Amino acid sequence: MHRQLLAAAFCVLSAAAHAQNVPAGLWKSVDDNSGQERSLVRISEAGGVYSGRIEKLLDPSAPAGAVCEKCTDERKGQPIVGMPLIRNIRQSTTDPLIFEGGDITDPDNGKVYRLRLKPLDSGKKLEVRGYIGPFYRNQTWLRVE
Repeated sequence: MHRQLLAAAFCVLSAAAHAQNVPAGLWKSVDDNSGQERSLVRISEAGGVYSGRIEKLLDPSAPAGAVCEKCTDERKGQPIVGMPLIRNIRQSTTDPLIFEGGDITDPDNGKVYRLRLKPLDSGKKLEVRGYIGPFYRNQTWLRVE
């Protein structure tokens, strides 16, 4: 009986630990230059594809009702809150802790970057790497839930 309970507890803990090593969840984005909290981004998964939307702007200088004026696609003029920020991310076939293949948009300048996500610190942090050509920039986001 004790062995079965121990096995069941191990399975629950293993599932919980694995669940934290995926990018799905609510994240606090932090500016890589200033260290200032920028927004809350909800990343969700459907059919193995991850996407993310801005849920709330945390930057006190951001105007209420801000829109993506510099976006050049269908998001141009759309409200930043609710905007699809991350699109088409999938788990890597070579490394289960890497999620890639999609893109992320910077609503400040409208640029679209190739994207790689990597959970860190048992899923408490998320390395967000945006690429243009061989150049990239990293941010570390913090898990809220």
